[in-house]
Amino acid sequence: MNNKTAIIVGATGLTGGIVLELLLQDATFEKVKVFGRSATNISHPKLVEYLGDMFQMETFSEDFKADVVFCCIGTTKAKTPDKETYKKIDYGIPVEAAKLAKANGTSAFLVVSALGANPKSSTFYNKVKGEMEQDVRSVGIKNTYFFQPSLIGGDRNEKRLGERIAQVAFNIFGFLVPKEYKMIEPKTIAKAMILVSKKGFSEMIIPSHKIKNIVDCD
Repeated sequence: MNNKTAIIVGATGLTGGIVLELLLQDATFEKVKVFGRSATNISHPKLVEYLGDMFQMETFSEDFKADVVFCCIGTTKAKTPDKETYKKIDYGIPVEAAKLAKANGTSAFLVVSALGANPKSSTFYNKVKGEMEQDVRSVGIKNTYFFQPSLIGGDRNEKRLGERIAQVAFNIFGFLVPKEYKMIEPKTIAKAMILVSKKGFSEMIIPSHKIKNIVDCD
């Protein structure tokens, strides 16, 4: 079927931006809707943008209709040090997006989570991701998938010194790192998400090394 509509939440981020780029090139999708706070500054006949307050997702309810939703929203401790705001972004937006998608008949919902996500974790950030996965799953969209990358490579607009140091360390000592924890490129995540949206996958939770396998085996 080559007339699908896709939604991207978080298209101005590193991974979401690549998902957008690939979907605009993909003949399977005839329309790509982007929901966000900031414009992508991309002009394309397939692209429709809806800008607004992402903490008020219900305002998008009439337009939040698609065959598949790619949820790539996320922040970091460095960028959002306030824990309440962090949770509103990394937990609240995906959960509300899933509810809107379910109400509007979306058949597939794919989310970028994180390795180590666990609702019972003693680490706040892993706990938030785990709670997000748990509550998105409970919404009940038939084809729901959680992508759990380890450290994501690539260049970001904002400077994240800790991540940059970690990336250099992974590049030097990567051969010592178990495959489950190896750094993964955002383009690999984006490609895997699109492939899974088309073909499905045998597991709902897809850890970093399996994300890479999906792309390598295509």
